Amino acid sequence: MLETIASHLDFLAALAPTWGLVFVFVFMAIESSFIPFPSEVVMIPAGFLAARGELGLSPAVALTLAVVVGVLGSLAGAYANYFLALSVGKPFLEKYGKYFFIKPEPLGRACEVFNKYGAATTFVCRLVPVIRQLISIPAGISRMPLGSFTFFTGLGAGIWTAILAGVGYAIGTSAGDITYLELCTRGKAMAAANLPLVIGAAVLLVILYWGASKLVMKRA
Repeated sequence: MLETIASHLDFLAALAPTWGLVFVFVFMAIESSFIPFPSEVVMIPAGFLAARGELGLSPAVALTLAVVVGVLGSLAGAYANYFLALSVGKPFLEKYGKYFFIKPEPLGRACEVFNKYGAATTFVCRLVPVIRQLISIPAGISRMPLGSFTFFTGLGAGIWTAILAGVGYAIGTSAGDITYLELCTRGKAMAAANLPLVIGAAVLLVILYWGASKLVMKRA
């Protein structure tokens, strides 16, 4: 899929000065919903174009806005999953989810992880491929408070979009002529190489959060 989408990025890049941030929002919303779509072909080129001054703004401002808009798009897609699951429930999704890209096995795995580790998984799992999009569904099924869902999802999505945009920005400032397929392939490899460290740091944050919460409750 990455190769197919990357082959069409030249056309979209030509529209980037006017529509670049709109594209980021729309495609990140799609990526964060149940529709399979790789975020690497959105945020890495966004960071790359920001570095090259092709988003119609100064590089630093363009990079910042790309990350913010990417997070908002991710939240929009996550809300779609959350409210869908809240409305129809798990039995419906298990039976009919395959007709709109929600396969029973990944859904079951996402529900298992959420039920075992709780609400903070919506933060950590935003950094994990495949389960990233689906973790919003068990949150909706379990009627996780919307405020907590928004906080954890936004935090995880913020880290992930910042990593991808930062990788694209770094390539944009150092590389010469490069195709978008090469850009996405190289950027994806760079992000994957550092992903275990990022996930480890995220898990550590969750452990510290749990510890602090228990301490506060104990004192209360």
